[in-house]
Amino acid sequence: MKSFYLTDVGKVRDHNEDSVIILKNSLDEYLLAVADGMGGHRAGEVASSIAITYLSHQFQETFHNLNKEEASYWIQDVVENINKQIFKYEETHSESVGMGTTLVLALLTKDYLLFGNIGDSSGFVVKDKKLHKVTVDHSLVHLLVEAGEITEEEAKDHPRRNVLMRALGASQDIEADIFDCDTEVSGILLASDGLTNMLEISKIEDVINSPEDIEERIVTLIQKANNLGGMDNISVAYLEKDKEGGIN
Repeated sequence: MKSFYLTDVGKVRDHNEDSVIILKNSLDEYLLAVADGMGGHRAGEVASSIAITYLSHQFQETFHNLNKEEASYWIQDVVENINKQIFKYEETHSESVGMGTTLVLALLTKDYLLFGNIGDSSGFVVKDKKLHKVTVDHSLVHLLVEAGEITEEEAKDHPRRNVLMRALGASQDIEADIFDCDTEVSGILLASDGLTNMLEISKIEDVINSPEDIEERIVTLIQKANNLGGMDNISVAYLEKDKEGGIN
């Protein structure tokens, strides 16, 4: 198993509000997560940091040999507690009121692969050298596309494409979407919209399937997004199974 994650400020923003992590516990269970923060006065980076820090701590302390159902409850519990922490932080930091963050995560064990998602950061699996999007964006433009009011092409340049319908810190009541995936995949890719808004899926596939080392491929993805304008912070977490398909 190989993994690598990287985040970059991009070419337009003056600071990075994304947070990203990949962890492995003593049972060779993996957590990947990307959070894309939002809010003025650098509050977005606080929100995404709260999310990733709490998630990482809980994974290391409480995620040990859970079955699939227990893991699903674990995701929802973690999400609820992150949300509470964001609102609690705002109580003593008035300049941060209104901050929030997306969160996409993946949990891989020998028995299952689960994704959890809130917002418009994306989770993919790689199968037969193709990227397959697992998560569903909680965005206004996605709703408009689903309703048939705009096309996928129109969504790419829609003036309200950054409007989220669900995010951590946006509502006291929060619930993550959970996706149960086949473990027979060759890779897992998580990314903030700073990557997916800049690069077509086919272009991401070309890089992921290249013969470069895993670190070089992730650096290349970020460079390509920046070469196309780097309009947002860019974060990528990528895990690749060994050629024989084993988790260890």
